[in-house]
Amino acid sequence: MVDSVDQLGLRGRRVLVAGAGGLGGACASAFAAAGAHVFVVDQDAQRVEAFCDELASSADVTVGGCALDLRRRDDCRSAVERARDALGGLDVCLHAVGVNDRRPVLDFDEDDWERILSINLGSAFFLGQAAGASLVPSGGGRVIFISSVAGLLGHANHGPYAASKGGLNQLVRVMAREWAPAGVTVNAVAPGYVESNLTREYLDADGHRAALEALVPFGRLGTPAEVAGPVLFLASSLAGFVTGQIVYVDGGRTLV
Repeated sequence: MVDSVDQLGLRGRRVLVAGAGGLGGACASAFAAAGAHVFVVDQDAQRVEAFCDELASSADVTVGGCALDLRRRDDCRSAVERARDALGGLDVCLHAVGVNDRRPVLDFDEDDWERILSINLGSAFFLGQAAGASLVPSGGGRVIFISSVAGLLGHANHGPYAASKGGLNQLVRVMAREWAPAGVTVNAVAPGYVESNLTREYLDADGHRAALEALVPFGRLGTPAEVAGPVLFLASSLAGFVTGQIVYVDGGRTLV
């Protein structure tokens, strides 16, 4: 019987995960379970500390982390440098930072727009840039972003968020094109409606859960583990010829 962890080829890989909560946290845990060394970055220092304590006690891998504001280019560079120092190098970078504000387009002001674009798209650009500056000279690596079905579909009350994810999808394609000659793949996983510790409060209010489930052909919400699986595949040795792709993990939501 083939060991699925060995088949993925992630044991001993050095992974930077931006975002210690929600999908980022689930992916970081999955990487550690697959034998990868993990460094997590989040703006919330307490979340980073709690997450590192949890991982360190349950996984026989190197675990580290720090609190940084990834809206700033210098902090993104610092994230990559600290990960490299802590893990002895860098093989994979996962960006799982994002925020949504569900209101009609006419209700947003300039500060709202700048905040969402800075967190969702600005941090993706600067962290991807910093990761690429490390991986391209090394001759290979993986850069993965968490996007969303909102980057493709015309969801009401998602204006700035949808714009940021659509922009992210294009950023993935350009980075993939530029870095392919160096052996660096760049892809995104675009979840549909997923229940996590960061979305549960919204889902439990005002019938949101039932309304969203009705839009999914599978008839249910996704789980963080179902997003982490495709992320690990894109980081693995099995995906060495996959680049510039937006992988929809949505239970069929984008089919209807």
